[in-house]
Amino acid sequence: MLRTLDIVLIVIMTAAATVTYTIKHKAENKLEEVRRLDAAIKLEEDTIDLLKADWALLSQPNRLERLVTAYQQDLALQPTAPTQLIRPEELPMLKADVPPPEEVADTKAKGKTKPPAAPAADTIATGSVAR
Repeated sequence: MLRTLDIVLIVIMTAAATVTYTIKHKAENKLEEVRRLDAAIKLEEDTIDLLKADWALLSQPNRLERLVTAYQQDLALQPTAPTQLIRPEELPMLKADVPPPEEVADTKAKGKTKPPAAPAADTIATGSVAR
């Protein structure tokens, strides 16, 4: 009594139900993963807020001053002298910006390798070291 059309429609409905269930199951798994990630993000944000509060508490000037006076004998702390502070233009250039010595550049061009010469003494006065 079942016609071929009825059997085809039953197969199509079963396939559609299977696909719908599979999509629903994947969506629920993704939603659970999103909730888990949201909880992890919230935990990290709370941890960051707690660490910021701890840092603010630990770096209060009154507390630091009490610690300095309590441990003055052990640490022998002294105020920073103004001569120890420098401007950025007084800093030596970065190692990457230093041009190679002429000898090394010449030997590289010829294909020979010589050990590099000893660097010259630093003559830049920064004010942080007595010379």
